[in-house]
Amino acid sequence: MGAGHVHRLYRHGHSVVHRLPPHTKLAAAFAFVVVVVSTPREALWAFGVYAVLLAAVATAARVPAGYLLKRLLIEVPFVAFAVLMPFVAEGPHTEFLGLSLSVNGLWGAFNVLAKGTLGVAASVLLASTTELRALLLGLQRLRLPPLLVQIASFMIRYGDVITDEMRRMRIARESRGFEAKGVRQWGVLAKSAGALFIRSYERGERVHLAMLSRGYTGSMPVIDEITATGTQWAHALTLPAAALVICLLGWTL
Repeated sequence: MGAGHVHRLYRHGHSVVHRLPPHTKLAAAFAFVVVVVSTPREALWAFGVYAVLLAAVATAARVPAGYLLKRLLIEVPFVAFAVLMPFVAEGPHTEFLGLSLSVNGLWGAFNVLAKGTLGVAASVLLASTTELRALLLGLQRLRLPPLLVQIASFMIRYGDVITDEMRRMRIARESRGFEAKGVRQWGVLAKSAGALFIRSYERGERVHLAMLSRGYTGSMPVIDEITATGTQWAHALTLPAAALVICLLGWTL
């Protein structure tokens, strides 16, 4: 992997969570999400305990609550979908504040909101405590297919390049008096999208040729090898292990 790429989601720190190897945190986050999804929706108390566990991790990582809650807004579309479920789902209905709501829809909405919010919160904590370059190294360490790791790497590295290209094109349009006010301007926007695609494709060709000229053979070189001790694995897996105990209790109680 090449030089680091710091994303706005990352919050620099020196906590015990920051210091854990990235592949241990990836494995822990994935296992935690799997356990949360496997929890029966009727075990309401279990989701509250999961939230407490994530709050403990955020405290250990020194990630402020406001910082975390602000980035949870990414799940707003899922919240909107969940709100509609009690009105469109079939099955028995119940009255609430003069509204006829589907019981199955209410359970489904809670299931989506609870599990989705916990999953997003775990992902945000992972991104907040791990640099993108370290995440890619962690994926490679976990033996994810190399092609997928390279695709993710290029998306991260050149996403900002494409964004800057879009910004320059927007400034060029506005400097010529263009304003997107209605359907009549869609043609100009479509041509801009086409031009952006062509420029991106040509840039990708040039980058690929430059890589081949420097000895690229289909895999990116690994500059530093990241390893984890048994203690670090134990610390990372504490969260999913505790969640697994809660999940089992949710199925048995």
